[in-house]
Amino acid sequence: MSWRERPETRDRMFSAFRIVRQLHEMTWYLLEAQERTYDPATAREARDLADSIASVTHADVDELLSIDAEGMHASVRELLMDVSAEVRGSYFADAGRPDPRLHPGADLAGTDLRARRLCGADLRGALLIGADLRGCDLAGTDLLGADLRGARLEDADLSYALYLTQPQIGSARGNSRTRVPAVVSAPAGWRGA
Repeated sequence: MSWRERPETRDRMFSAFRIVRQLHEMTWYLLEAQERTYDPATAREARDLADSIASVTHADVDELLSIDAEGMHASVRELLMDVSAEVRGSYFADAGRPDPRLHPGADLAGTDLRARRLCGADLRGALLIGADLRGCDLAGTDLLGADLRGARLEDADLSYALYLTQPQIGSARGNSRTRVPAVVSAPAGWRGA
């Protein structure tokens, strides 16, 4: 029975749906963290946390509404940031630090980033709307929550970017030479460009 047949359940069902969506997103990121970390103990921790979260997604509505989603999110966030720092740190052994303007939450909307060193940059939550990243190497760049709407990704290499999702790729502009991680697909419109 759906909320359409029982309208009084609508708010609870929608709240449960929002929680399940967040749990699935956390699991997605944890699976990537498990693959990307260099530390076997961290990989086990990511796997165990992902398994724990995945088991909660099968709970009934009452159980879902009573879980500590914020506590889970805090644990996931900490692990993702640790893995990000570990992976990004491997890009600075002999090349120095990236441009200080490249930081979490940076407003880089419309910015031409083609001449900047982006490997290993932390661009979590950055506004990259319409940014020019053509031909850029984004290996080890943390893009968790970055807004890539209309970003120019033609000929860019995102194959080793961290925490890149299908919706992010789908909102950007690319071409057949744009490289993306194996877990996401280049939009069909990129193939002919």
